[in-house]
Amino acid sequence: MEVFKEYLNGIDHPDHRERVEEMLGWVAESFTELEPVIKWNQPMFTHHGTYIIGFSVAKNHMSVAPEQAAMVKFAEDIESSGFAHTKELVRMPWKKEVDYRLLRKFIEFNIRDKADCGTFWRQ
Repeated sequence: MEVFKEYLNGIDHPDHRERVEEMLGWVAESFTELEPVIKWNQPMFTHHGTYIIGFSVAKNHMSVAPEQAAMVKFAEDIESSGFAHTKELVRMPWKKEVDYRLLRKFIEFNIRDKADCGTFWRQ
């Protein structure tokens, strides 16, 4: 995924870089209809020009941002995962495995829920 190459090269910690690259690759392979993009210096995936999911890295975690509607929809799953979160994102610590099951739920929901969305963000 050439579009993410510069972003990934900017992640100093090799294990973190590898984890993010693996996770972005999983999204790209699992959801081939999504377009990988960099916006606001963050890797994201869009569908027909609308935001589906985005990611960012911090010292202790990787943040997953599926938009607030998905956070509300899967609040119980997020709580049971044990991940810290805000109303807009989930923090997946580097020391824990990526929760691909939860990522799949976020992405599938957003693709369906935003099928007729004509804007980047939900209104």
